[in-house]
Amino acid sequence: MEQPSGPILRPDEMSWSGTTVERLSDAFTGKVVGQERLQETLLIGLLTGGHILLESVPGLAKTTAASTLAHAVSGSFARIQCTPDLLPSDIVGTQVYDASTAGFSTHLGPVHANIVLLDEINRASAKTQSAMLEAMQERQTTIGGQGYPLPAPFLVLATQNPIEQEGTYILPEAQLDRFMLKDVLDYPTLEEEAEVLYRIDAGVFREDQVPVIGIEDVIRLQELTRRVYLDPVIVRYAVGLVYVTRHAETYIDAGLARFVEFGASPRGSIAFTQAARARALLAGRDHVVPDDIKALAHRVLRHRVVLGFEAVAENTRVETVVDALVGTVRTP
Repeated sequence: MEQPSGPILRPDEMSWSGTTVERLSDAFTGKVVGQERLQETLLIGLLTGGHILLESVPGLAKTTAASTLAHAVSGSFARIQCTPDLLPSDIVGTQVYDASTAGFSTHLGPVHANIVLLDEINRASAKTQSAMLEAMQERQTTIGGQGYPLPAPFLVLATQNPIEQEGTYILPEAQLDRFMLKDVLDYPTLEEEAEVLYRIDAGVFREDQVPVIGIEDVIRLQELTRRVYLDPVIVRYAVGLVYVTRHAETYIDAGLARFVEFGASPRGSIAFTQAARARALLAGRDHVVPDDIKALAHRVLRHRVVLGFEAVAENTRVETVVDALVGTVRTP
């Protein structure tokens, strides 16, 4: 099997990427308390161009994290609050008639930003969800028959609130599959929550944030990420993890296997390899190790392994099934 990687990263490139990532990390921790995994997830999305789905109750710093990252990279930021009456044109833009010129002018929507927070995406109608997901996939919008490319880099962070289901439109499995990673955020620890209050009193969150890198630096980081060494053995490991989700009854206990209706698509394998490369670069390595794949298992598979209604009835979490499946594949 041929090595699916580009030229090996040079020491000067690794040194530059390490310094740049450290600047981003410092900017993030200066505004967001705790949430180390969220920071890693967002940076993986930024370095790969893959979109992120976040699930948590309100108030866990999702908006703060997204805006902090956007300002740190000198990028534009937009937050879109999804509601049932939100129209596709409210997101992508529309044409407005100008009486002075007797013609139409194009007004681009908020999706034309480097980092877009799509808050409570499950509250938007299916038509609006479809328009947003098309923009995510095609990296452009169409207004009045003309295409308008989205800026680069372009990252969408969509959120879901799991505690209020009234008036929501659940994303179909095929649309969930288009998100590279899905992360579930936890409440802060007692110490972290106290630190938030101290920072509020100190006025930290009122201070203007100074960019630490430029958009061109993000583009270079993305190029370096694509060149992180990925051994064929690691590729086989990632593909193996996705494969067993499609044949759960062969690999895990029948009691758990019966909950699995559908396994992950090849997009799961793609997400594993791309995200693992980014995680390796964030850790200061020029090569992927098996632990990179393992650490991403929940985030890559939790929205791709579809469980039936019996799992909900018996309070079986998808992470439990994923852990059982991962345990059946030998680590290289």
